[in-house]
Amino acid sequence: MTAVRRCTDLSSLPSPAPLLSRLSSAASRLLQMRKYGSRKEDGGRLRNGRSSSASRPGFIDPSSWKYFDSRAVGIPAGAIPRNCMTVLQMLKRKGFEAYLVGGCVRDLLLKRAPKDFDVITTASLKQVSSFKTNTTQVKGNENVNCSEETDGHDEGDILLWKDSLRRDFTVNSLFFNPFNYRVYDYVNGVKDLRKNKVCTVIPAHVSFKEDPARILRGLRVAARLGFQFSSETSTAIRDLSPSIIDIDKTRLAMEMKYMLSYGAAESSIRLLRKYGLLDILLPFQAAYLSDQLKGKSSDRGLMLMNLLANLDKFFSADRPCHCSLWLALLAFHNALVNSPQDAQVIKAFAALMHFGTWDSAIEFLNEDVGAPVTYVPEAFGRSGAKVDNLMERTSHLVSLVKSSVDTLTCLNTLKQSVVRYPGASQFSGLVFVSAREKGRVLGIFNGLDSDLTSYDKRRGSHGIDYKLLEDGVTAEVRFVLGKVIMDTMSAESPCASTDDAAALPRAAADVTDADHRPLSMLFRSGESE
Repeated sequence: MTAVRRCTDLSSLPSPAPLLSRLSSAASRLLQMRKYGSRKEDGGRLRNGRSSSASRPGFIDPSSWKYFDSRAVGIPAGAIPRNCMTVLQMLKRKGFEAYLVGGCVRDLLLKRAPKDFDVITTASLKQVSSFKTNTTQVKGNENVNCSEETDGHDEGDILLWKDSLRRDFTVNSLFFNPFNYRVYDYVNGVKDLRKNKVCTVIPAHVSFKEDPARILRGLRVAARLGFQFSSETSTAIRDLSPSIIDIDKTRLAMEMKYMLSYGAAESSIRLLRKYGLLDILLPFQAAYLSDQLKGKSSDRGLMLMNLLANLDKFFSADRPCHCSLWLALLAFHNALVNSPQDAQVIKAFAALMHFGTWDSAIEFLNEDVGAPVTYVPEAFGRSGAKVDNLMERTSHLVSLVKSSVDTLTCLNTLKQSVVRYPGASQFSGLVFVSAREKGRVLGIFNGLDSDLTSYDKRRGSHGIDYKLLEDGVTAEVRFVLGKVIMDTMSAESPCASTDDAAALPRAAADVTDADHRPLSMLFRSGESE
């Protein structure tokens, strides 16, 4: 089958591997997976109307194959974007089968906005390419033959079942045919959705050894949805977390972007730290959190976590930011940890970026009657500095922030920064931020470390232009960065906890409209939890 994918940022994706090597890899994976295709669960509906007694390894066991009507759980036809529906309709008119698959189906069931939409079809890559739309990326998905007994089973079911076994997590292995309103589940994905669980399709150690990037994708799913890992998956993540250092840097950067740009940065950082991955990916932030949390059971009041929480307020899966925003935020925080500043200086710095002129920043400070917010060690109380001195100190802070960008991009600078924490974990020697992104981040602060009286970067509107922000337009990123820091320095800054219940967003697996059945009511007959 062929997979058609619509992505919001095609330029950030790595080019696909050569087809021959992908076919070889897929064949090897499928041979490993064959013996795991017989997870049995009582109850539910079978597409072919019967159950199979073939439970021996290597045989297909359709007893766990289910489908249900998407209308029963309130998936409206309008939930699918027009360009995606156009592709589905064209495939159908040409006589091919086509399904939505993966995280988009999961999110539609959870009443969440999908990040993107994946389509799988029986059309070949060449056939799809002949009528693809400009907003659709086409990526071949391997046809791999295997020798399981398929007599008596629908060929469409077999193809979808094989595809589901190649996927990472059960909740990402659902298929949706919007033309017959059916959602198909071959690996108990709905069961795990009901239980708010992230579980690999095949045994977790096998899955993560096969592709270590699945570890990061699993953390992303758990952080964004507020799910917990199954015990087997959690253990495998802990055991194999060091293997992510072998992932290509471009792919690492992409996975970090998906974690931190879509409204779940705070919960993602917590999960990365919980499983020891933050020490590898962001060692300075890991060392900072470990130092700040000594003798504490909560990260309540830590500036880094409040910055991330305020960042998350503006974004979601269908409304992301460019990675330069959170990279600039991390660089800003690094600068404060190394050189703590007066709270008034920090507010002036943030207001200048947000409003675009020094006069507007001063006006904001004069109207700000809230109690001064302090963070240890980053920000201390108001010192009553005069405006002229404040301007100089604000420009100096900009210089410090620009210098601290190197802690994200330069191995030697990062290593020197981590040395300040004697108890930090062993340095991994990994830097995944590219020189191109370093240039983007530095561009945000251009002109802010000189004569601020002539600085003028005012925007034409007061609201956020999310298209410009996703594209990384400097003026938009600067505007939002200033707002996030201003909110963090206000008395109403959000509080957080490291407790598991608060470390993740509220789980949404049972949300539904009043007129539709919740997921918890699906497939309950005869099922023992």
